[in-house]
Amino acid sequence: MSILRRRSHEVPGLNTSSLPDLIFTVLFFFMIVTHMQKNTVKVRFQVPQGTQLTRLVKKSAISYIYIGTPTGAPSAPTRIQLNDKLVTTDELTDYMAAERQRMAPADQQQMTVSIKADRHTKMGVMQDVKTALRRAQALKICYTATDKKR
Repeated sequence: MSILRRRSHEVPGLNTSSLPDLIFTVLFFFMIVTHMQKNTVKVRFQVPQGTQLTRLVKKSAISYIYIGTPTGAPSAPTRIQLNDKLVTTDELTDYMAAERQRMAPADQQQMTVSIKADRHTKMGVMQDVKTALRRAQALKICYTATDKKR
């Protein structure tokens, strides 16, 4: 009888030399495709639903106005937010006029104000905002809504 010798087979080590390249590639991918939010929203709003919606094309000339109740106090009255601060309608007029002056002449013609208002906002507040925008010569206004499920 012959004596069988068992050979011990070793598994070769894992080559990790390309692992840093893979990690950096994934990191750059997520940096490119991730959308960073510019403003911290301080008001709660639930946008209404609509049926005939269109998307805005040139987003560089858009200013966003948020209208809703403050986040910390749900029973507080409706507030208006521009960028990162809560404002009144008089401050809204001054800010929009100043922002219009900062834009290039070509963008001034394309300046659009996007209003993201809560679906339960009173029309008196919306009328005050529209009057303030009219005084600031911001005449192109769009309202944000979600697509209505049929």
